[in-house]
Amino acid sequence: MGARAFFDGLAARTEPARLDGIDHSYRFEIEGEGNWNVRIHDGTVAVTEGAAAPRTDATIRTSAEVFDRIVAGKQNPATAYMTGKVKVNGDLGAVMKLQRLFG
Repeated sequence: MGARAFFDGLAARTEPARLDGIDHSYRFEIEGEGNWNVRIHDGTVAVTEGAAAPRTDATIRTSAEVFDRIVAGKQNPATAYMTGKVKVNGDLGAVMKLQRLFG
């Protein structure tokens, strides 16, 4: 699944129970694919494409190849971060909560 397909369908396929306790905004910059802002608040997910949101808790940068492997469950996100395949600027604790969306 490419990044666009992942983000286009994210809100529809995310179970509100998985979002309990998450109140964060994220920016995803996927090399060769595009940029998306994801806002999780009150059990809902809002996704916008393009320009950076005015406020984000963290920015996540990676290649399309690594992103696809993470989404497919073939790449552990923590390992990708520790090996430099995923770069994070901002609140790492907020980023760790994203595993609920990929689980």
